[in-house]
Amino acid sequence: MKKTFLPILGLALIVAPSLLAAEAPPAAASWHAQTLLSAVGNVLIFAAIGIAAAIIGFKVFDWCTPGDLQKEIIENKNVAAAIVAAAAILGVSIIIAASMLG
Repeated sequence: MKKTFLPILGLALIVAPSLLAAEAPPAAASWHAQTLLSAVGNVLIFAAIGIAAAIIGFKVFDWCTPGDLQKEIIENKNVAAAIVAAAAILGVSIIIAASMLG
């Protein structure tokens, strides 16, 4: 039993340093900006998508509620309707921000 253990131990001692010194695989490409210009571009893209999604979210909320919320705010100067609309836009914006952060 000792005779078979020694060659295996010797082989492990010979192979182990080469396994430990092996190079790590290259890191995966990241979508994070590498330059200031690409960071500004990403901000503009995310801002445009976020604003468009907030407007669409408000329109969907307005469509789901009875009456015309936008008309109620603009023509009738209804402060309560404006507060409800602001809460809807804020809620949609929080959901959009959370989805963009991942």
